Amino acid sequence: MLFKRAVLDGIAAGDIDLVFRTWDTERVHAGSTQRTRIGVLAVDGIEEADPADLTAEDARRAGFASLDALRRAVDAREGTLYRITLHLAGEDPRIALREDVPKGRDLDALRDRVARMGDWAVPTLAMIAAQPGVRAVDLAAQVGREKRSFKASVRRLKELGLTESLPTGYRLSPRGKAVLKASTRGR
Repeated sequence: MLFKRAVLDGIAAGDIDLVFRTWDTERVHAGSTQRTRIGVLAVDGIEEADPADLTAEDARRAGFASLDALRRAVDAREGTLYRITLHLAGEDPRIALREDVPKGRDLDALRDRVARMGDWAVPTLAMIAAQPGVRAVDLAAQVGREKRSFKASVRRLKELGLTESLPTGYRLSPRGKAVLKASTRGR
């Protein structure tokens, strides 16, 4: 699910615990989680909702100024309306992972895992290290890739705690710096 900044801020503050989505089919389920810029969100429940049954309390819990504002938002879309209850479950685990710098065999294993990702992985780490904060589209152009494909590759590195997103571009985490150093040693 995509969330507007104001909704995420409301969830983080504990003011929002309900969202509405209009989909052709259910896209999340109770017990699922999603990482966001505020941390991990946990889906507590999901059910179909009838727009006619929405209440002022629903609007308040979903961060809308009024029931009319909620109705305008959900009436603007076609499909089945879903009521999703959720909460902030905790910090994004990648944050702690970025600071966890492996040593010895653990570093060797992570270096080897990155190498197995493909011949793009180590050069991408090196490019990000040399150009922190550079837009993804500009980095992608440097290696003749489309932005979307490039960003998908960087997300794979981010899953390992090697990179972190900045407001614009990326930078290597301490973990990423260690892997890059171990990967380029002896070259």
